[in-house]
Order: sequence, then C-alpha cells, then structure tokens
Amino acid sequence: MSVSIYIPGVSAEVKNDSGRQQGAYPLDMWYVAAHSKELKDQPVARTLLNEAVVLFRKGDGQVAAVEDRCCHRHLPLSNGIIEDQGIRCGYHGLLFDEAGQCLEIPGQAKVPRKARVHAYHVREQNHLVWIWFGSEVDSAPNCEPPVYPVHDDPQYVFDGDVYHYDAPYQLIHDNLLDLSHLGYVHLKTIGGNAKLHMNAEMKVESDERSVHVVRHMPNSDAPPTYLEAYPFKGKIDRWQEILFKPSHLEIWTGAVDHGTDDISDPNRGGFHMRGFHGITPETSTSAHYFWTMATNPTQNVEEIKAKVVEQTELTFDEDKVVIEAQYANMKRFAGTPMIDIHVDVGPNRARRIIEQMKANPEVTV
Repeated sequence: MSVSIYIPGVSAEVKNDSGRQQGAYPLDMWYVAAHSKELKDQPVARTLLNEAVVLFRKGDGQVAAVEDRCCHRHLPLSNGIIEDQGIRCGYHGLLFDEAGQCLEIPGQAKVPRKARVHAYHVREQNHLVWIWFGSEVDSAPNCEPPVYPVHDDPQYVFDGDVYHYDAPYQLIHDNLLDLSHLGYVHLKTIGGNAKLHMNAEMKVESDERSVHVVRHMPNSDAPPTYLEAYPFKGKIDRWQEILFKPSHLEIWTGAVDHGTDDISDPNRGGFHMRGFHGITPETSTSAHYFWTMATNPTQNVEEIKAKVVEQTELTFDEDKVVIEAQYANMKRFAGTPMIDIHVDVGPNRARRIIEQMKANPEVTV
C-alpha cells in the first residue's frame, strides 16, 4: 500500500489558541534540541518546530531554554550573555532565569510581574539535550525523554555534530529507513555492491510508535570505511538494523568476517557502527539533524574513532546533496505522482505513524 507524501510549503499552517503550530508535526513529545557539548559559555539560538528558542547553560551547569526574545524590545536573547543566574539581554541588560522570569532590570528597582518570556521544559541525558513540545504551550511533559545508553557504554567511543537541511524532516527519515541507496550514493565510504544492497534480505516490523528494519548481507565485500577501521580478512557478513522512533532513529550497522559469528546474535563481535539520528523540524520545510556515531575499536582507539566519524560526515554530506535536490524537484514537479518500490516499506510505515500521531497524540513516545 502506498503512502501519499505531503509536500510542505503549499498548504497554510494553523496555530491553536495558545499559539502552537498544529498539523505540521507531532506534539506532546520530546525532540532533540542540541548536543550537550554545544552548550558551553555562549547561548545557542535555534528555531525548533517553527519557534525561536535560545538554549544556554547556567553557572551551576543546568541547561535551560527560553523563547529567543527580550520582553522589553524583542532583541534576541541569544545576542546577550550568560551569567550564573541566567541570560542577560544584550540591549538594556534585563536578566532572565531558566523559568523565563525577569530577575533584574538595571536602573529600576521594581520588576513587573509581566516581565517574563516563555520557558521550555528541557532534559539533559546521554550527552543530548531534549526539549518538550506539548499541544499546549504551557503543558508539562507526560513522560521522560528517550534513553540512549550507547553514549555512556564503555565499549564504545563516539562523536557527532549537527547538520541543517533545507528540506522537510521526513525526507531524512525516508533516507535513513531505506539503506538500499548506499550502493549508489555512498560508493566511496559505506556503500558496496549496489545489486547486493537492493536485493538484501530485509525484515520489517512495526507497532503504533516504532518501525524496525533488519537487513542482512552475508558473504559480501567490505566497503572502504570498514576496511580502514577494522582488519577484515576477506569477505564479510554484514548487517544493518534501523529502529525508527518519532523522536529519533537508532541505526546499528557492522560486520564480522564471513562465517565467524551469528549476525543475529545481539552480543556479536566484529566491527560496529552505532548511529544516533535526532531529526528535529526547524520549520515545515527545513530541519536540524543531530547525529553521533559510536564505534568499538580494539586498538588505536582515538585514531579509528576519528576515521569513522570523518567517514560518517562524508556520507552525510552525500545524503544532504541528494535530499535537498530531491525536495527542490518535488516542489518543481508538485502534483506529479510518485511510485513505490520494495524498499519503501519502512519509510511508508514511519510516515503512517507520524500522521497518526498528528491526528491523535494521546499515546506517549
């Protein structure tokens, strides 16, 4: 069964009475807002779900997020400076705490009660910063953010970064849920035999809030990235496991020497690449892509980690070109039908989940 792909930028977007945009994204859930390492001594300005947010770390290390404006003359607070108690506006010096309350107006003893800006619920865990978007602006979270223990697992080392895409976030979901494109888009890094990728054994399972895609490619040739990072002896048995959740995707890929281990065993050895992919809408036509890559080198740890991360960046550079060109052409050919092929099962199921969540957000993620 095919899924109609909505092309943002054509229909008007609607906001509810509280001012929160409706219909473009699932609400009442956590989204990735930043990497922990991004929040140091400077504010970070970011548009998330079409809302201007400034993220900062207070003097006590606590992470905070408020709307990116001063309630006095609307200068972005991200143009200000961070102090122990909060963030100070760079225009007239109003100081705001993590709850958005103005604590101080220089030269004025009394601070009006209305001197405040909207504050967001944020949580920092596993080296990631999550932000809550409820269907009502002031609604409190009804669950905790997703846990990603790989970042704190001693057998792995990781690093990552953030990309900005001029394309709707679900096109990135589509790309990550369909790794058959590796043989065509990523020939110089994690690709390999294109025919083998297109014909890989694939199993897709799903429920109301997740999609799990497993692909096995036994007795295949190791791609360039694998050969640079691990001492394979020849042919490899390769796996790709993709777990889609509305807030992020987890992709576990890797390989063992052919015939040496069961690649269905959760404790299998060999070379591992565990990717975290937090895809957060900026607007309906643009997105932030927060990614990390973890790997398990047995020697030359920092050197191999750097190599794997560098190779990962190269693959994302390749994906970005394809996805942004795809979206530009989708707008150019708006109204022209698209067909589905066998590799679209996972992406189509993920799209159905997002549509169901937008219509009925009662089930927590």
